[in-house]
Amino acid sequence: MSEPIPVTRTTDHGTAKLMPDVDRRRAWLLTVDGAPQSYVDLDEPEHLEFEYARRLGHVLDTVAEPGRPLDVVHLGGGALTLPRYVAATRPGSRQDVVEADRGLLELVAEHLPLPEGAGVALHAADARAWLEAAPDDCADVLVADVFGGSRIPAHLTTVDCIRQAARVLRADGVYLANLADSAPFAFLRSQLATCATEFEELVLIAEPAVLRGRRFGNAVVAAAHRPLDTAALIRLTAADAFPARVEHGPGVRDFTGDARPVRDADAVPSPEPPDGAFGIG
Repeated sequence: MSEPIPVTRTTDHGTAKLMPDVDRRRAWLLTVDGAPQSYVDLDEPEHLEFEYARRLGHVLDTVAEPGRPLDVVHLGGGALTLPRYVAATRPGSRQDVVEADRGLLELVAEHLPLPEGAGVALHAADARAWLEAAPDDCADVLVADVFGGSRIPAHLTTVDCIRQAARVLRADGVYLANLADSAPFAFLRSQLATCATEFEELVLIAEPAVLRGRRFGNAVVAAAHRPLDTAALIRLTAADAFPARVEHGPGVRDFTGDARPVRDADAVPSPEPPDGAFGIG
């Protein structure tokens, strides 16, 4: 069998590259303009390589009893890592993936096809526009993981956008966001304040060094109208190969401080990562 070779293609929004992992036979890393976007193991879709993806996976594992199918909307497609994970761990789930870069969707479908009967529908569309057109109460989980290169677009950071997310979610649904920031956390704190305009329960998951302001990194925010299983999340994240801290209740309120919700008129993209923050070794 011939060795897999890297694939590079200019897509709608940048230069995408699929690189095989020399240590895992059918595993691939997707980068866009040099920034790592996704990691997929076609033989083991339950394997989540990136730290933030593992934390999103922990929340997905705890939002309902194990194995129960869910209706999930993913804003941001990448190489479809989390949709594959949900399809494998919760068979029978119905999933919608919204990705603005049609060329990227086509590249992934060609080289990293979804398994037969995965129950995943792909939509080439702007995430907010698709969300605004989606019906009420149609999702159990909404995952926001949209990066234009290495930054989250401004129009996906606002009160109006989070209001649409809350509308699309069912009453016991969960909103999940992958964010990135560093001290003094102006962006992350503003996003927590924005989520709090629609959801009563907020959970923040991140590596301790990131929360202590020692480096730039990802933070996962989970939001809902109901209490989340923070005890299970604390157990899962503490036992992970990349341990994380789970903040909720007073811890999240203290972290948010006096940050104000983001309005469309003053929205900005997430901060530019410093050189090498997400570099490939």
